[in-house]
Amino acid sequence: MDPVIVVGAGPVGLTLSLALAAQGVPSVLLDEGPGTEEVRLARTVVLREGTADLVERLGAAHLEKDGLRWSGWRSMRRKQLVRDVPLGPGHDGSRDTGTSGDVRDVRDFGDAGDSDARSGPSLPAPLHIPQHALASALRAAVAAAPLVKLVPLSRVDTLEQDRDGVTVHTKGPGTTWWRGSYLVGCDGARSTVRKLLDIRFPGRTAVERHAVAALRAELPWPGEAVLHRQPPWRGGGAEVSARPLPDGVWRLDWLLPPRGELVTPEALIARIRDTLAGWCGETPPYELLDTGVHTLHHRLARRWRVRRAFLAGDAAHLLGALGTQGLDEGIRDAENLAWKLAHAWHHRGGDLLLDSYQAERRAAVAARLRAADQSLPILRGGGGLRTLVPGTVRGHDTLLADGHLGRGALGAPPSYSHSPLAPPHAEAHTTVGTPPGAPVADVRVTAPDGTAVRLRERLGQGHPLVILVAPGTGVWDRRHWLTAGIMPRLVEAVEALPSPAELLVTESYPGASAHTVLLVRPDGHLVAAFAGVRPAELLAAARAALGGTPGAGGGDEGGESDENGESGESGESGGSERRAARAPGPRERVHADRSARIN
Repeated sequence: MDPVIVVGAGPVGLTLSLALAAQGVPSVLLDEGPGTEEVRLARTVVLREGTADLVERLGAAHLEKDGLRWSGWRSMRRKQLVRDVPLGPGHDGSRDTGTSGDVRDVRDFGDAGDSDARSGPSLPAPLHIPQHALASALRAAVAAAPLVKLVPLSRVDTLEQDRDGVTVHTKGPGTTWWRGSYLVGCDGARSTVRKLLDIRFPGRTAVERHAVAALRAELPWPGEAVLHRQPPWRGGGAEVSARPLPDGVWRLDWLLPPRGELVTPEALIARIRDTLAGWCGETPPYELLDTGVHTLHHRLARRWRVRRAFLAGDAAHLLGALGTQGLDEGIRDAENLAWKLAHAWHHRGGDLLLDSYQAERRAAVAARLRAADQSLPILRGGGGLRTLVPGTVRGHDTLLADGHLGRGALGAPPSYSHSPLAPPHAEAHTTVGTPPGAPVADVRVTAPDGTAVRLRERLGQGHPLVILVAPGTGVWDRRHWLTAGIMPRLVEAVEALPSPAELLVTESYPGASAHTVLLVRPDGHLVAAFAGVRPAELLAAARAALGGTPGAGGGDEGGESDENGESGESGESGGSERRAARAPGPRERVHADRSARIN
């Protein structure tokens, strides 16, 4: 099999190539740039707990040195603290917000009579990191991955597909043709791949504009992210946020009016001084490190798959208003697509599995965009009855907090409950704390060899997971696991699955009773839970989750999907025996002569 061609070496393309390599799939990573990252502290990204763990598992080292996991989230309106939320482990959900205070000491902001100026249960802490630092860490991991060939200064200008693969031509110092089994365009908002595939990219332009500054200063809330709406000082604008980075560095964002206010250096300096004085009583010493203007667009590609070519990241979608995170969604694209491409690459998987990438991820991003578009008029419109309705301020704050904290319709991890890979309901299915299609809880699990790890550490290896809930297993003699209790039947059922799966055991799982068996996809989404060992039902669910039995009934791998993720016409299956028996045509012989492959 030819390698997968990944076009674009930003964080999404780098993550996809590493995820493919982790599952034994080679890739050629075509980078239009020189292979270096421009240092921009005003250009940062926020990764949710799951996506940050993913890139770390793939080899991106030292993220905790270059980025910072927030210890809390503080939301203010005028002189009032609206919400104070602890983040990360070690919080008991009880934080004193103080009493009503003066704007000069925001650490004591709050109103004892405001029921929402309180903390709730601790939430996972997102990772805030400069984008160049994240990309550099991923590039270092790629350099150490023998299955990834990174080619700088390679701009794609031609893309051709046939039944057996994809051929692209690149311009640059090493102008050449490349041959791949599949191709993924991760080449950003102005994607060349998307244009060559003739895919429309409709949406809204300049949904939000922000003036941005990165500076080093001492602010009153070390380690906490702050969102301040309608700050009470002159020139405060509608909204300003402060998000911490290591070494006392902060990224500050000011929401700009929708109609093109010019941000001059003098105006930005005035904003910085007024904002710091409003928060600290007077303008403290600060070091200005970087500035910029960030314009956010909302767009969604009509199709994410055309035969053997796919789109991911900004090439497929743009979002970011109200705290939603476009790069975080792009990394989720890479995680979702990687295991499906790997399964198809190794087992000649069919169309249903590959089509499910568009069906799942496009629907998830579309839902996120709908939620943002519905919230924007409420949060940015202002005036009218909305400002007079009791509870409106708290409701608005909740909407904004959802996007920034990764919860609710604007930020929660996606659930693929309506996926084409979902198995039909069976009587043997049981209910646990995780609904089918949602990400599983990160419980501690033990492998039969006695290795005890977090469940998330076993993801991304290209095979499904089968988890037995067995209280008391902490005292088992691990030498006899496979012969104890119901384990022999479960081992036999797992060995009969259509694809190799890893069998794990956990002491407990939220909402699950003893002897519950969970089937989990390679990307950590729950397929189904069963009351006990049910070999026939487990087999049926595994087949559905893998898009059908490998090599049977899957149709042509090069089948074309429509914009709803449904497969169009399909031809023969591209199996190795059939490929060997058919002589290549003239065009294919030319491509074979010109192609560069990984040996």
